[in-house]
Amino acid sequence: MFDDDEDDEDFYESHLKEDIEKFDTFQNSGESMGFLDSDRWEVLIDHFLMNGMYNKALICTNEAISQFSYNPLFNLRQAQCYSALGKLKESINILTEIERMGNESFELLLTKASVFSQLKDSKNAIRYFKAALEVSNKEDRDEVYLDLAVEYENLGDFKSALAVLKDAIKYNPNNEAAIYEVAFCYDQLGEYESSIKCYSDFIDENPYSFTAWYNLGNAYLKMEKFEKAIWAYDYCTLINDEFGPVYFNLGNAYLSVNKFTKAIESFDKSIELDGDDPVALCYIGECHEQLQQLDLARHFYKRSLELAPLLPDAWLGLGIVEDLAGKTREGIVLIQKAAELDPENSGVYYVLAGAYEKLEEYQEAADYYQLSLAIDPLDEECLTDYVNLLAMESLAEAKDYLDLLDRSDPKNESIPILRVNLLWKMGRKEDAILLFKDCVAENRDKARELFDVYPELKNVTELVHLADN
Repeated sequence: MFDDDEDDEDFYESHLKEDIEKFDTFQNSGESMGFLDSDRWEVLIDHFLMNGMYNKALICTNEAISQFSYNPLFNLRQAQCYSALGKLKESINILTEIERMGNESFELLLTKASVFSQLKDSKNAIRYFKAALEVSNKEDRDEVYLDLAVEYENLGDFKSALAVLKDAIKYNPNNEAAIYEVAFCYDQLGEYESSIKCYSDFIDENPYSFTAWYNLGNAYLKMEKFEKAIWAYDYCTLINDEFGPVYFNLGNAYLSVNKFTKAIESFDKSIELDGDDPVALCYIGECHEQLQQLDLARHFYKRSLELAPLLPDAWLGLGIVEDLAGKTREGIVLIQKAAELDPENSGVYYVLAGAYEKLEEYQEAADYYQLSLAIDPLDEECLTDYVNLLAMESLAEAKDYLDLLDRSDPKNESIPILRVNLLWKMGRKEDAILLFKDCVAENRDKARELFDVYPELKNVTELVHLADN
């Protein structure tokens, strides 16, 4: 931001200590600092600005203006001081006056854009960032592009932000902030395939960019292409094995494909590099839970809660461990705590429903199944378990529930599959076969899920024949 004359820099820096002492004396006693060369004022002001001593910088700019009223640089520094102190209207007024006098410069335009950004006036910020780009040096351009992109993001115009960010990366392929912002924009647009192409193309030209490999892995992870995510994360670690976040996400990817030991190793490495993290500890607990290592799972869930007592997933995990250990009643108390902390989490209510069903407290189980489905009607496992619970009491009641649900959500492909099973059990075999025929015609792969949910129907030749032909 500051226009230092590099040829004279060493000379003026050698006077900086002397000028700071003069300023301290001036502040403490009111004794005049006397006349200073304009370049020495500039070095002193920039020193105070760059070290966050904005009030001192402002006092210096006022003194410098009194001696060099014709030099617009000091008015610019004054505006920058006001901006840093949060006096944005004062800053804008000074900048506008400098601009009116025809003293435009890259630094003036960039400063004015930044002040408009602070004022949340993105449209004017964009205008001045664009103007700054037109007069910028090549080495400054990628950072201005980045600032411009953020303003587009603030307006929700992520496509324009992406175009600008690609220019930033073109000028400086090592601009990590721009690489991360590209990922953010694609996330907001939900264009993960485009994100993958963008990072793949970038990696073709810059194969040793660990941030690009990391963001490529993140895009694959969001698309639930876990093996490809692991592949990308592995390349990231080969380039930079000290980058903690990649090990955390790598652990998530391994957890998603049930490679629990690998996941633990990755989370451990993340903690080694970045310190204890309650979420990482919670995920390690989940891995041990899946490996049926309940004592270790309990240990890590408790460690997680020591760091983050309000983390719902850790309370949920601890409750599940107690349930698995045969202490379902104690587990329910812990799972209820998770529900209190995260009342919009359908999964917690689903786990509660299963726990109450295990205790044969069917009304409580039904209540929690309904709560879970009210939040996430598309949870097929929860719907299946609830229908099975209703069917234990009455096949007709279970079918009536599905019929009612079908009228409110006719596109739910799980409903007819569940209805096939109920019709078969009710003895309405012809109706079941006709309905299953429709399911196969609509979506054969989805229809075959009937045999995964109800394996006993694999012995029904008529149904199997329809699925295979």
